[in-house]
Amino acid sequence: MSATAGIPKAELHVHLEGTARPALVRRIAERNGVALPAGLFADDDTFAWRDFLDFLRSYDLAASIIRTGEDYRDITYEYLRDCAREGAVYVELIASLDHGAAVGLPDDEHLAGIAQGIDDAHAETGIVGRIISSCVRNFGVEAAEAVAERTLALDHPYVVGFNMAGDEAGYPPGPYARAFAMAAEAGLGCSVHAGEHAGAESVRQALGLPGLTRISHGVRAIEDPALVAELAGRGIVLEVCPTSNVALGVFPSYEAHPLARLHEAGVTITLGSDDPPYFATSIGHEYEVAHERFGLDLDTLRGFTENALDAAFSPREVIAGVRRRLTGG
Repeated sequence: MSATAGIPKAELHVHLEGTARPALVRRIAERNGVALPAGLFADDDTFAWRDFLDFLRSYDLAASIIRTGEDYRDITYEYLRDCAREGAVYVELIASLDHGAAVGLPDDEHLAGIAQGIDDAHAETGIVGRIISSCVRNFGVEAAEAVAERTLALDHPYVVGFNMAGDEAGYPPGPYARAFAMAAEAGLGCSVHAGEHAGAESVRQALGLPGLTRISHGVRAIEDPALVAELAGRGIVLEVCPTSNVALGVFPSYEAHPLARLHEAGVTITLGSDDPPYFATSIGHEYEVAHERFGLDLDTLRGFTENALDAAFSPREVIAGVRRRLTGG
């Protein structure tokens, strides 16, 4: 058994469509009578992709199979169930209304399916899940603002945050400020993908977005020591996904990855799996990697879980309930 198996875990960075394993994608395709896109799989258990942009293509192909609220329920339930088996107590799932709309799924049915999966997993395991609504930057500024508007119109109690994903290098964050302002003014927590496939300047620009308290990835901030100090000083939380970063070539190896250096510099760190079946990982594996490959001790990893609960976008009473479960209260 891994030394980290008994540590309670919390995850703030995982893309919902990106949690569906190939076997589940195949089951959903059969149920929906949808042909699997050519080139989606490298083999029975592996998605096919070559680099970051090709990964986005593969992700979108798999997401195109997901058509109904029932599909989203199954994906959500199975992921949260598996997380609970690894000791996770809280997960925020990044969901894309645009991916649902692209296959004709109404927003309310989309979120209802996710919420049912959250409720079913909670009833079975006790794990708590919540939703972050994400826009896709390469769909354009107007589309991002429309996602913010649609998210707010739904006013779903499980939607606690707003994020922006997609092609970071081609679409700097500044023009999307209005979408974030809308979300922040409505009380949603805000995070954004930055400092992954673009450098430290991407992180610095992201810090100008309204309401921002977390950065998805943010690891290339290490290229600018002054920026690292600013992140630490401001208490900006980084949602770090080491295995994803290595798999996608952001860093050539775990040894080159700056997780430990960022932590030592005082930056607040949480761990995430990003798109686990694409990178042969899980939230449990990320804690193992942090311990075995980065040499972080178990108390530090417990601190990462505490960081995630402190930085969670859920109402404080929800997080208090999670903490009570951890302490047996």
